[in-house]
Amino acid sequence: MNFVDIILDKRYGRALSDEQIRFFVKGVTDKTIPDYQISALLMAIVLNGMDAREMTTLTMEMAHSGQMNDLSYVDGVAVDKHSTGGVGDKITPLVLPLCATFDVKSVKLSGRGLGFTGGTVDKFESIKGFNVQVSQEDFPRYIKETGMVISGQTPDLAPADKILYALRDVTGTVDSIPLIASSIMSKKIAGGAEAIVLDVTCGSGAFMKDREHAEQLARAMISIGELAGRKTVAVITDMDQPLGRTCGNVLEMQEVHEVLIGRGSEDVIEVACELTAQMVKLAGKDMGLSHDELIAECRRRLTDGTALAKYYDLIISQGGTILESGAPLYVEKPFEEMQVSAFDSGYISRIEADVIGHASVLLGAGRLTKTDEIDPGAGICFYRKVGDRVSRGDVLCSLWRGEEHRIDDEKLFDIMEMVSDAITISEEKPKPHKAIIDVIE
Repeated sequence: MNFVDIILDKRYGRALSDEQIRFFVKGVTDKTIPDYQISALLMAIVLNGMDAREMTTLTMEMAHSGQMNDLSYVDGVAVDKHSTGGVGDKITPLVLPLCATFDVKSVKLSGRGLGFTGGTVDKFESIKGFNVQVSQEDFPRYIKETGMVISGQTPDLAPADKILYALRDVTGTVDSIPLIASSIMSKKIAGGAEAIVLDVTCGSGAFMKDREHAEQLARAMISIGELAGRKTVAVITDMDQPLGRTCGNVLEMQEVHEVLIGRGSEDVIEVACELTAQMVKLAGKDMGLSHDELIAECRRRLTDGTALAKYYDLIISQGGTILESGAPLYVEKPFEEMQVSAFDSGYISRIEADVIGHASVLLGAGRLTKTDEIDPGAGICFYRKVGDRVSRGDVLCSLWRGEEHRIDDEKLFDIMEMVSDAITISEEKPKPHKAIIDVIE
C-alpha cells in the first residue's frame, strides 16, 4: 500500500478505508512510516476531518497497538472515568471512593500533569508513601481488597497514540476533534472498561473553550464508544474558572479531604456527584433510584463519612500514610508566600482559569516539559469566586509554595500581577456559573 495515496485521499476529502487506517497505525507503531509523512496525514485530517467509522477504526487500531488491559476479574461492569482536564480538577480522588460505596469497581489509569492541567498521578503522589506504579498483575488483589486501584499509565498502553500525540504537539495538529476523540478513547478502550463516563470540560481553563466545541467532542467520543461496543456517557462541566478553592497538588488533596469531611465547595460536590451517578447507573448499581434520588444519595455518602472510609482504604492499600488526626500525611507542607487583594469594589465577574493554571505552573505546581520537577506544595488558594461581592483590599486568593522550596522575588511579583490581571471585578453581579452544563447520553 502506498502511503502517499493515503495522504492524497484525505487531502482531497475522501474517507479512508479500514485497511488504509490499519496500515497507517501499524506503520506508526513499528516506525516504518517517516514522521514527515505521518505529519502530512495528520494535517489532512485536521483540515478535512473523519467520519464516525474512520474515528472508530483509528481508535480501535491505536488501542490494539499495544497491551490490552483485561478486566474480566472485575465482578460486574467495569466503568472508567476520564476528564479532558482543567484547573483545580480534583474529581478522581473523590469519585473512586464514592463509587466504591456503591460496589462499583474502578481501575483508573492516569497520567501526570503537563501544561496548566494538573495530573491525577501527581496529586496522589503528594501523599507520603502512596504508590502509583502498580503492576497490572496486582490489580485484581487491589480490586478485591478495596474495589479500586489507581496507577500511572504503562508505556505498553496504546503506544501508537503516544507517538502520534508527540508529533501532533510539534506540528500544529493538536486541535482536531477526530484526533482528540480517538486519542482519548483509544486509551480508555485499551484500559479494558466496558462502560465509560467522560467529563468534558468547557471554558477558558479547558481545551474546548466553548459549549459548541465541547458538545462536538463529547458526541464524537460517544459515537466511537457506541460503535466500539462500550456504553458511553459525557458530562459537560464548567471550567471557565478554577474548580473548587485550590489548584496545585497537596493543596488540592487537602481540599479533597475537606470535601470528604463535609466542608467542600459546592461546585466540586456537584461535579463529583454527577459523574459518580452516571458511573453507578452504567454499572447497574443504582438500586432503582431516580436520577435526582441517586444524586442526593451520592451527596449524603460523599459528606457523611461513608466515602471518607473508602478513601482511607484506598490510601492505605497503596502505601499512603494517614495521621492520627485523620488527615493524610503529605510529602510537602504548603507555605503561603503572598496574598492577592482586590483592586476595586464590586462583583467578581471573571477568573481566567487558563491564566491561573499557567501561574500555578510558574509557582512550581506543574510542568512545562515532561522532565520538569514539581513542587508538591505549590499552588493557589481562592477565597472568593465568580459572583462574590468584594471590597477594595479584600484578599481574593493567595500564592503558595512548599516549605522546602524557594521562589525568586521578582518572579513571585510577576506571578502576582498575572493572577491579579486574570480576575475581573465589575459593578453588576454576573449570572451564576453552572458546574454541570449538560449531560449527553
